[in-house]
Amino acid sequence: MLPALVRKTWRDDRRTVIGWAAGVAVFTTVYSGFYASFQGVADVKQDALPQNVLDFLGVADLISPAGYLQASVFSLLGPLLLLMCAVTLTARTIAVPEEAGAMELLMAVPLSRTTFAGQRLAAAGTVITLVAALPWAVLLIVIPIVGMDIPLSHVSAACAGLIALVWCFTGIAFLTGAATGRRGTVLAVTGAIAVATYMAHALSDVVDGVHWVRWLSPFHYFIGTDPLHTGWHPAELSVLVAVGAVTAAAGVLLFDRRDVGV
Repeated sequence: MLPALVRKTWRDDRRTVIGWAAGVAVFTTVYSGFYASFQGVADVKQDALPQNVLDFLGVADLISPAGYLQASVFSLLGPLLLLMCAVTLTARTIAVPEEAGAMELLMAVPLSRTTFAGQRLAAAGTVITLVAALPWAVLLIVIPIVGMDIPLSHVSAACAGLIALVWCFTGIAFLTGAATGRRGTVLAVTGAIAVATYMAHALSDVVDGVHWVRWLSPFHYFIGTDPLHTGWHPAELSVLVAVGAVTAAAGVLLFDRRDVGV
């Protein structure tokens, strides 16, 4: 049977989770479903965009199914939407109740601090993973319907990378919230890291002499290997998972030792 704290967390967050899940599912369905209509003007759109812009967005082309999916779902909007979801839900594990003065009620359960933090993280991490997996489920249905000529294994590789990216930033957000207990700090710090590392990944492809900074960006390990064209890259996925695991574990330890506001 699931721990009571996990069930309570799911009950408290259910409306937020349903809203994010619906938004992610609709976004993926709409953008991937436009593929057939977009093909009629794909050449014009690609010619209208400078090559530097395509390189900045990490898009090889707008004509092939892989290029279209990368531009529409995996390049910027899809990761941005899922990272916003992950950070919002992760902030609710510790930072939001502590800032609202409700931590005393939550911590009244007979659990150690590490168990408390672990269960809150597990509850949030489970629903975040399910929401992040929705594009995978939607694309496996939509791609055959709209007639995209792309291996589903490559789509699965890209979707797995998206989930790993979300895990990475979930760990960072949880560490920030566990260390500070402030929702605003969680949003600011995680958002700043996401923007800075995305820019590092994007600029490494268009600015000479800064190619090395891509290795500092989670986005490189997510999409820099071009999984929609090349398939699975377990080593890169492992880096993202490792960063998420290490930062989450550090957050649990910091929460255990910090003077928590109730």
